[in-house]
Formats: sequence, C-alpha cells, structure tokens
Amino acid sequence: MNRTALVTGAAGFIASHLSEKLLQEGYHVIGIDNFDSFYNPAIKHQNVERLRSIGKQNFEFLEMDLRNTSDFQGLPKKVDIVFHLAGKAGVRPSIEAPSEYIDTNVSGTQNVLDWMKNIACDKLIFASSSSIYGNNKKVPFSEADEVNAPISPYAFTKRSNELQIHTFHHLYDPNAICLRFFTVYGPRQRPDLAIRKFVTRIKNGEPIDQYGDGSSGRDYTFISDIINGVYSAANYLFEHENVYEIINLGSHSPILLKEMIETIGVTLNTTPKVNILPLQPGDVEVTYADISKAKELLNYEPKVSFQQGINNFVKWFNNH
Repeated sequence: MNRTALVTGAAGFIASHLSEKLLQEGYHVIGIDNFDSFYNPAIKHQNVERLRSIGKQNFEFLEMDLRNTSDFQGLPKKVDIVFHLAGKAGVRPSIEAPSEYIDTNVSGTQNVLDWMKNIACDKLIFASSSSIYGNNKKVPFSEADEVNAPISPYAFTKRSNELQIHTFHHLYDPNAICLRFFTVYGPRQRPDLAIRKFVTRIKNGEPIDQYGDGSSGRDYTFISDIINGVYSAANYLFEHENVYEIINLGSHSPILLKEMIETIGVTLNTTPKVNILPLQPGDVEVTYADISKAKELLNYEPKVSFQQGINNFVKWFNNH
C-alpha cells in the first residue's frame, strides 16, 4: 500500500493506536500533535517513541498546533486521507474554559479543512463524540436523533465540527465520515478518564469518587474495536464517492457506574473504597449506541466484552 495518512493528535490515546494500526497495514503515517498539557506530555512522548520504533521510515512526526495556520506550511503537499482526532477533550474541563475548546476544536478544525482544500485532499475521518446526544431520553442513540441540546461546551464544539464538515462537503465535495465514539477505554488510556483513574487509586489503596447513586451508564467501547471501526471507515471512503456520513462507534451495551466499579474491584481482587458525591454539571445520565448503521456500512462488530476489556487494561497497567 502506498497511501499516506495524516493523523492529528497522533500522540494521544486513540490516535496513537490508530497510527499503529495504519503502520501495520502499510500506510505512510504523518503524525502531528502539540503535546497539550491537559495531561502529562511525557505520556504522549512515549506514544510517539513507540510509533517511531514500529514505523521506522514510514512514520514522520511534527510538533505543531492546529490553531496556528503558519504551522501547516511544514506539512506535505500530498496526503491521501486525514484522520482528524486532535482537539481539547473532557466534558467537565470544558465548562471551566469554554473559549479554549471553541478555539481549539472549532477554529483548529477549520484550519484543517482549509489546508485539505489547499492541497486537494478529499478524504476525511473525524473523531466526534457520543456527548453530542446530551440527555436524550430515547435509547439507544441513533444518528437520526435530534441533537440540538448538548449540555457541555465540549459537546457543542463536537456538534459544531460535524456541521463544519458537512458545509465543507457541500461546498467542495470531499468524502467525509464523522464517527461518534462512545467512551473508549483500554491500554494507554488518558489518566483523567474514569477506568484508569479508578484502577490507579484502588491499587494505591485510595478511595474513588462516585458521582451520583451509581445508576448512570456508559457504553464502554474497547480501543481495538474502535480502531477496527475507524479503519473500516477509511476503507469505505476509498471505495465510495460523494460520502458524508455520521456513524456511531460503540459497544451497544451500557455498563452502570456501580457495575463498572464492581468489575474493577473483582479484577483487582479488592473491595474499592467509594466516596459518593453529587452528580456533576455536564454529565449525561447514559450513553447507549445504536450501531446498526456501523454494521451496515462498515461491517462493524465489537468483539471485546467489558470484563475482557478490563482484564486487558489491568494487565497493561500492571506492566506500565
């Protein structure tokens, strides 16, 4: 395969796994990241070094910030596909600094689109989020649902991105798929996310914080299932013309918060100490993916059960 892919946010959790998959499939990968201090940049540097060791001459890395248009001048003039996974993440932090999320996620994405137009790259995979659904009462969440009531700045930036990309598709006719990820977890997960945070604290003998009565639910999706879905979406773009799609990638199997804590406790052979706190602003009650569209278009079929995924994560965590 002689395809070249640009992966934004390549030093991060999901994008580093994606870059690894693309390298294994024969892509030449150009990774970019700005090493945002949202969490320890040393973790991201380790991810990049891993990709360099795997990809050898097929992996290039550029440190750059999508908000700075001048940084784009250092990118190549020919790329076959862009995987845009960079952006400021996190629901709760977005409530504290909404303008930063707008600047990075909306303005930064517009800069990516403008650059794609300039180099005539016509294929885009975008990482959207299940947060867009807000507290929709109808479950499971379908791509056909109305999504005009986001409840966090992070969620509204992701919905704005989908609309930006639709406009870009309408005006300039590139092929684009926006993938709504549902609570991705697994090895190399960000330290601020619940599963890694809980495992860390439980192993250290520290209490964990449970917001609410434990009845909130998340459609936890293991990283390998997500990456398989992203890779299938890329193949779909290479096989079809005039594409603009929004597609859920989830497990179609929500896990309650109290069930998640119990599963981690059993896996670690310990009883977690739990602080029960009020629900946090911006948190949704449940996420639950209707994945029928992903099955139909991408032949997507999640394979990793939640128990197996936790086992895999804990095994990785113990080795790192």
